[in-house]
Amino acid sequence: MTTETTMPKVINSIAEAKAHFSAIVDDASSGKVFVICRAGRPMAVLSQYVPPSRQRRPGTLKGKIRIADDFDELPDGFTEAFE
Repeated sequence: MTTETTMPKVINSIAEAKAHFSAIVDDASSGKVFVICRAGRPMAVLSQYVPPSRQRRPGTLKGKIRIADDFDELPDGFTEAFE
């Protein structure tokens, strides 16, 4: 089994990235990675967006969490400590 690893393509200036932005985004959406530099220093990485694999399901902890009856009550002397 061979694993192909590709080095990110370096874009040397923000002006170059702006000039070719649509093409860069198209290439990034197909899996290519770009490093955008300013004055020769890496500043940003542009890569393909990968959505989270698992969606949140509301209500999965229903019945598993209990809030105490006195949750909203402040302990004695609490407010006086801040005067």
